[in-house]
Amino acid sequence: MRVKEKLYLDRKGLAAEGPINIVILGDSVSHGSVVTTNDYEAVYWNLLRKKLNAVRDYVPVNMICASIGGTVAKDALPRLDKQVLKHEPDLVIICFGLNDVNGPIEDYVNALREIFTRCQAAGCEMIFLTPNMLNTSVVEDTPKQWYDYAHKTAEMQNGGRMDSFMDAARALCAELGVSVCDCYAAWKRLAESEDITMRLVNRINHPTAEMHHLFADALFEMIMGEDAETSAGDSTMFGE
Repeated sequence: MRVKEKLYLDRKGLAAEGPINIVILGDSVSHGSVVTTNDYEAVYWNLLRKKLNAVRDYVPVNMICASIGGTVAKDALPRLDKQVLKHEPDLVIICFGLNDVNGPIEDYVNALREIFTRCQAAGCEMIFLTPNMLNTSVVEDTPKQWYDYAHKTAEMQNGGRMDSFMDAARALCAELGVSVCDCYAAWKRLAESEDITMRLVNRINHPTAEMHHLFADALFEMIMGEDAETSAGDSTMFGE
C-alpha cells in the first residue's frame, strides 16, 4: 500500500495495515547535520512528516532515520536488512552522492543498484532523492578545518564530476523503474542566478535549514500528487 493510500485509512484500515513507516537512507544531510551538530527538527524528513500529518493526522507517520554522516552508498549495503528492510517500510527514501563523488562512479552506481534491487525484492516503494549541489566557490567564511576540501569540492562541482554522478544515478533509476525526486536539478536552476555556496551552511555540502524545505516540499508533492494542494487537515480519531 502506498503512503498516500495509507494516509487516508479509517480506524479499521489502520488496525489492519498499521502506521506509515518511512525509512530514510543516506549520508550526513539525511542524518540531519548542519555544521557541527544534528538538527532533527529542521531536517527535511521531519518537515515531510509534519506536512503529511497536516493533511491528515489520524495515521501515525514514523520516520526511521537509517542515515549516517560521512557514509557512501556502498556503506549501506551491510546494514540494509537490519536497519532498513527489517522495519517493513512503506517507503524508502534514498539519498547518496555527496560523499560518493570522492570515489569511483562505478562503486556508486553498483551500490545503488544493489540497494534498489533489494528494496524492490522486499516490495518497498522507493524514491531516489538527488542531493544538493556542492559549493561552486570558496568563500571567506568557510570553516578553517574544511577550507582545503572546499577547493576540491568546488572543482568537482564546477568541473562536472558531480553532474556525471547524478546523470548516472538518474539513468539507473530509469532502467530499474525507481522514482526520482530531482532536487539536484532544482539546485542547478537556482545556481543560474546566484552562488549556491551561500545556501550551504558549512560552505561545502550541508544545506541551510531553509533549503531543507526544498527537499520536503518536493517529496511531499511526489508522494501526494494532486492532493499536495490540500490545505485543510483532517482527523478521524474521534467521533467514529
